Parts: sequence; structure tokens; C-alpha cells
Amino acid sequence: MKTITLPDEMNLEIAQPVHVVEYSSSKDVSKQQIILNQNIISFLIEGTKEVIFDNVALSIDPSKFIIMRSGNCLMTEKRISETSNYKSILLFFSNEMVHNFIRKMESEKSESIEPKSVYDFGYDDFLKRFVESLADIAKLSKTVQIKLLEVKFEEIMLYLTAQYGTDFLYSLITNSNQTAQKFIRTIENSHLDKLTVKELAFLCNMSVSTFKREFEKHYSASPMKWFQNKRLEHAHSLLSQEKSPSEVYFEAGYENLSSFSQAYKLKYGVTPREHKKV
Repeated sequence: MKTITLPDEMNLEIAQPVHVVEYSSSKDVSKQQIILNQNIISFLIEGTKEVIFDNVALSIDPSKFIIMRSGNCLMTEKRISETSNYKSILLFFSNEMVHNFIRKMESEKSESIEPKSVYDFGYDDFLKRFVESLADIAKLSKTVQIKLLEVKFEEIMLYLTAQYGTDFLYSLITNSNQTAQKFIRTIENSHLDKLTVKELAFLCNMSVSTFKREFEKHYSASPMKWFQNKRLEHAHSLLSQEKSPSEVYFEAGYENLSSFSQAYKLKYGVTPREHKKV
């Protein structure tokens, strides 16, 4: 599956600091590699959406929407049925827009902020009307769109910061590109997500070979061996919580119970079934 760069590949006529796109698809997409060149608010209308960034993974249905910072992510979009479409309204905006808003509002950054790459919020009546207005604006000429969208951007940011504070706002522009920190954060937050080495390398903005070298440097083990060990430790914990081996093996990243039992015995000296009897 090829990598998609957004909003560059959405056939927008002109580059602008904020723009809106009505998006609809008749196909499901699973773990598409996405490069976001701008921040984005994805207002989900129909279907389900999952995004995986370096330090967080979120899944939403049409009761919520998400705000994502620019960067690399994996994205899954699914329809609710074979006869329906996946639908969303996308509001792209630049870091410059965020900086200008912060300066204008003279808001102060919280000292305890832990920046995340994606946030989710629930809809209320105000936000539903806001999304409807974006759909109307998307039908207007580009010249009119630009002027209206700058106002609409301020409107949504004023409302969200009043409701939820400014942490999400500063997370959009906080520099989190320190390579070593980002690498470790991605690994530690993804060890149960069943991501491939290629997908993890993409999230870290590295080639597969560079990713493997960095991995062995930080963890003194190959990615395959390290992730297997973490998943077996997770399985060990689940078995201790009264779950059966047949309930655990898939969650631990194994395709069948037999291979899971073999790997478990190599690590712990007993099979998962024998563990349950102890």
C-alpha cells in the first residue's frame, strides 16, 4: 500500500493556511500510511476511524471527532456496511494559524502539558451546527472560502479551548521531533498493537534498515525478539487474571494456540495450560 501525503494529494486548487474538504469513500482502508503536512480536524460523519501516531492510538465513531498534528500516522477507515460510504469533513490548518491564534488570545501554556499527537472530542449541538456550516462553506468559491474559513478556524478554536483548555492547542505546535525520544515513545506505546516493522519505521520516519539499527542500539535485541518477549509477558499477566489460553493467544499476537504454547513454554518453562493449573 502506498504512502499518502495530505492535504497535497486531495487535488486542492491552491495552497492556503486553512481549507475544508468534504471526503467520501466507498472503500475500507486499513492502516494506510499517511504523511500529514498540516494539522487537521477530522469531523467523522459516517463510518469508523482509527489513527495510530508515535505516542497514542485512538478509535472513534460518528459521536466524536479528532484533532491531529502534522506528522506520520497510520489510518484505518471503515464503512458501517457494504452499501454505505465512509464520510467525513476535514479542516486542514497550518502551524502559523495556531501561532497567530495563540498570540491573539494571549493564552498561557500549562506547565504540566504532556503533548499528544491526536485528541478526540465528543459532539454537542454547537459542534454539530459548526460542521454543518463547514459543509456549506465547502460548496462556495475558493475566494470566499478562504475568508470565511479563517473566521471559522478562530470560532472552533475559541469554543474548544473554552470547553477543554489549551493543552491540545499547544500540542499541535510543541516540538516533539527529538529522534531518540520519539523512537522510544513509539516503541513503548506500540508493543501490543501488532504493527509490522515497516509500519513502526514509518511512524518513526525512518527506513526499515535504520529502524532495525536504532532498535538494537536502544534495546540490545532484534525487534522480533523484543516484541515477542513483551507480548508473552502480557499473555502471562492475562493468564494470571483467570483468562484461558484460547482467549489469550490472539491478543498476544499469535495466529494459533499451538505456536503460542510453544513460545510460552520456551520463556516460562510451562505451557499456558500448565500455568493455569499452578
